[in-house]
Amino acid sequence: MHDTFPLLRESDFPRIRRRSLDCLQVNLGYRCNQSCVHCHVAAGPTRTEEMSRAVVNDILRVLAKHQIGTLDLTGGAPELNPHFRFLVHEARALDVHVIDRCNLTILEEPGQETLARFLADHAVEIVASLPCYSAENVDRQRGDGVFESSIRALVRLNALGYGDESKERHALSLVYNPQGPVLPPDQQALEADYRRILGEQFGIRFTRLLTLANMPIQRFGSTLISKGTFAAYMKLLRDNYVAANLDSVMCRSLISVDWQGYLYDCDFNQMLGIPISNKEGRRACVADLLEDDFVGAMVRVADHCFGCTAGQGSSCSGALHPSSVVA
Repeated sequence: MHDTFPLLRESDFPRIRRRSLDCLQVNLGYRCNQSCVHCHVAAGPTRTEEMSRAVVNDILRVLAKHQIGTLDLTGGAPELNPHFRFLVHEARALDVHVIDRCNLTILEEPGQETLARFLADHAVEIVASLPCYSAENVDRQRGDGVFESSIRALVRLNALGYGDESKERHALSLVYNPQGPVLPPDQQALEADYRRILGEQFGIRFTRLLTLANMPIQRFGSTLISKGTFAAYMKLLRDNYVAANLDSVMCRSLISVDWQGYLYDCDFNQMLGIPISNKEGRRACVADLLEDDFVGAMVRVADHCFGCTAGQGSSCSGALHPSSVVA
């Protein structure tokens, strides 16, 4: 795999500072039952990295100490971590809002038969990957049969109350990623298409659609280099830079935690190995959050940050300005 960081390190991206921490995004490990082309984590079935119970316990202490409102669980497939359900249960006992970034097909994996019911019983918000409403496009990006499995999972989640507007704590968000080196289309317009097509064909309900730009790192970045389109994609991101998006980027109020417990300004910095430093100048870990909330610290930036600020903007919560028209 091609390393894109040397191409991103030198950057004139604006310097920004962290604000108060309201979300802890935790990567529970890189093992996944899928190997997606666009995956910025390079997750897959053969990855063995996973968070330990000791780090999970540290995370729970940090949630309690800082009264953090949201715990955002990601991977890989976060549900494959053996401590996933313990962490969810304990975080909900602290009245923390929990998000599970679910690839949907995990609900049909052996040993996960009770997962959907567990998520519903604990009022976990599900952010589900569905990069298109077309079977052909989804299977091309995520593997044969993924679309049909995803639809079965969505139908099952709907039956448990997910996507029902009357059930506030059973939010079901779908995630769209472009198929190639282009910016996502207007989030609101695409959401309307998703609702119409998924509703008419499968009777599926969901809460909202999130559009995410593909980051020029890891598996997707390596593919860009192999195809000779890396420079063109970076030019696209730079040409569509919108300064107003800087105020809403996720790194201002979120800290990303890797499977070993080290801290980063965002999930993308985690994948590039750009850590947060503690007061002693060492790589910060979860235990440091018990002493320091890093408010006011400078965010570590590089050229990939243009991916979050191009056009309508992009974050783990979707477009920063969903009604913006992408150039």
